[in-house]
Amino acid sequence: MSALMTFEQPLNERIRTFLRIEHLYEQVQHFIPQNGIAARRVAITTFIDLASVTARSDLKNEIFKELDRLFNTLRRISKQPEVNTDALEQVLANLSCAVDVLRQLDFPIGQNAREDEFLKAISQRNSLPGGACRFDLPHYHYWLLQPTDVHQAWFTHWLEDLEPAMTAIKLMLSLIRNSAETRTLTANGGFFQEALNPEFPAQLLRVWLAPATNCYPEISGHKNRYSIRFVSVELDGKATVPCDEDVPFNLACCVL
Repeated sequence: MSALMTFEQPLNERIRTFLRIEHLYEQVQHFIPQNGIAARRVAITTFIDLASVTARSDLKNEIFKELDRLFNTLRRISKQPEVNTDALEQVLANLSCAVDVLRQLDFPIGQNAREDEFLKAISQRNSLPGGACRFDLPHYHYWLLQPTDVHQAWFTHWLEDLEPAMTAIKLMLSLIRNSAETRTLTANGGFFQEALNPEFPAQLLRVWLAPATNCYPEISGHKNRYSIRFVSVELDGKATVPCDEDVPFNLACCVL
């Protein structure tokens, strides 16, 4: 599916939070190795966003709850005769390891970045358009001009209390994403909807589209039903109106 465009829609608040954290963490990992000042600025801004998103007091609890839910679900699956026992035991071991590592974290997730005075000063100025210019924050400008090893030491410190959570979140999202078979479907007149079984709540919807369709999906859903409305896109990239043509797409409704 590498040639297809992938769209995802979380179906509960817990997965929504995990996806936001994953998105920001991937940006940080992309820009940290880069040496340009612009890349360092993006990395700093993303760290500030990560610190904000992880500020929820119940985040660690939510991760533990989801790890426990997945562990118990997979334990029940292990009793089915067609299951690859060795592979499943490895997954269960990975989940247990993620729990153990997270338990060793004695302070809140993201605290290093959230309580850093340097990042706080930048965050206050970032709320203004162009507020983190070199003349507004000379200390920041000085920091940006320092050697790479100086930046890497700061980045490592800010990541220290994020890595255990990210290990768990990446593992959970991977299991959820791979929990469903992909179906090839058609949205008649650009619209598709389907009922869900509330006894087995879905966590995530994944939609794949060929770029040649020139549209994107607007997805909405809850525990009983979801719907997908495809919206046409002009050549200049502007969204126009809901597509009224049949749209072929691939779909995975992730329930684990």
